Amino acid sequence: MAADIVISIAAKVTEYSVAAIERHLRYLFRHRYLLGFLHAEVEKLSAKRQDVQTAVDEAVRRGDEIRPSVNNWLNLVDEITWEAEQLMKDENRSCFHGLCPNLKSRYQLSREAHRIRRFITELEMNGSFPDGVSYRVPPWNVISKNYEHWDSRASTLKKIMDALKDDRRQRIGVWGMGGVGKTILVKQVAQLAWQRKFFTTEVYIDMSWTRESGRIQQGIAKIQEQIAYATGLKFEGSDESTRAAELMKRLKKEKILIILDDIWKEIDLREAGIPFEDGCKILLASRDLHLLCNDMGADVYFPVKHLPQEEAWSLCKKQAGVSLEENRELRSVAIEVVKECEGLPIAIVTVAKALKGESVAIWENALDELRRFSPTPTNIRGMDEKVYSSLKLSYDNLESEQVKILFLLCGMLGYGDISMDYLLKHVMGSDLFEHVSSLEQATEEVSKLVRILKDSSLLLLVDDRQIHYSFGWFIEDDRNKVFRMHRVVCAVARAIASQHPHWLVFKEALQSGDGQRR
Repeated sequence: MAADIVISIAAKVTEYSVAAIERHLRYLFRHRYLLGFLHAEVEKLSAKRQDVQTAVDEAVRRGDEIRPSVNNWLNLVDEITWEAEQLMKDENRSCFHGLCPNLKSRYQLSREAHRIRRFITELEMNGSFPDGVSYRVPPWNVISKNYEHWDSRASTLKKIMDALKDDRRQRIGVWGMGGVGKTILVKQVAQLAWQRKFFTTEVYIDMSWTRESGRIQQGIAKIQEQIAYATGLKFEGSDESTRAAELMKRLKKEKILIILDDIWKEIDLREAGIPFEDGCKILLASRDLHLLCNDMGADVYFPVKHLPQEEAWSLCKKQAGVSLEENRELRSVAIEVVKECEGLPIAIVTVAKALKGESVAIWENALDELRRFSPTPTNIRGMDEKVYSSLKLSYDNLESEQVKILFLLCGMLGYGDISMDYLLKHVMGSDLFEHVSSLEQATEEVSKLVRILKDSSLLLLVDDRQIHYSFGWFIEDDRNKVFRMHRVVCAVARAIASQHPHWLVFKEALQSGDGQRR
């Protein structure tokens, strides 16, 4: 029994010894084979690395984050490739035409080649990355934003998200007046879509350049570049039409959300290379409802309403600081200031920042100026360049002089409810519409212009039971022949009217309108 055990152990020792001797002899007499095998493995690994690097470059262009394991793998490949190249250089220096008379050098080169080849084989096995080389992050221009959550807009946000999942909806509109918060809303949509993995890519594009007709073609090229960058597409063509074809071909394979924010003029999306396919959803934001629905072809649109008083006050406190709650007298004045902003976020933020840390007297002066519709409130820094200038863009974008005049006239009539009959009296009694000769013609003309102003977010409809901000088509029945203008928009209208050639006519409307204010 003991003899069998000794024999078994001796056999094993002999087996391992023979294998070790054989391996070491192979290092001496098969070094050319081992080095040639190493060269072939290095070439295979280099090809594998190129494939991974291509995937990494595409992911980076798309805005994805590269996985740490991938970067580590690439670094290890570079290191071992460098070692292999150095070894093969040493072999060329030590040997002549593959002949290595120095047995020690031959042995060391072969042994190192064997070690490197085994490491390369392991790297090749670990270079598949079944989960991909990257992971998605939010679009760069919406990342890490702590957007204000407003309960009043939660339902609108949900409806937009539902529309994104609806195969029947391909172009979705977001509509509202300047400064009401459309941009924040669409960026919230982008974040939620990213978090819920609705799409492989989200692209946000600022379209404010569409205000300038001369920049449309330049802007289309910009759209193409931004989408190509987000999707990792490399254009082969240089002209716009070729790139449009390349982009359309790529987007038909993508599940992508394209957000076009602050649109002022119609853009031919097909010309840019954006397909109308199920996988490609387009979120359009504009102040102009007619542009969204008629020109840009929105399948559905969602209005962005003004903030209710509770949320408006909360926003003001966040911007102005805790002092508003600590000082009871200041708090009461600040609440009235917020009311004058009528739920318009851009006005609330501007006023609160300008008056932060100021005395009660300064807040009272600002309140007085807001109530008097001062064109440029001296105590409210930024009101003119941020708020009034932003809203004046809507006026400047009105296409006809007639609709501009009616807008100014409505502003002079006051921020309270304005009846259609009352507006018609001013139109018929002035020389602003010289071509209007009958009440019927005036009614038809004014109704058309009021609809344009409403679609442009410059007029609001009024529910007779309660003043609130509603959006919808202007309906000419007994109940809805009343509309109103937002207080801040009204101030902008009066500021513009004061510089208009028809100022005297507008001034007369102002004196009359003050008595009609409710």
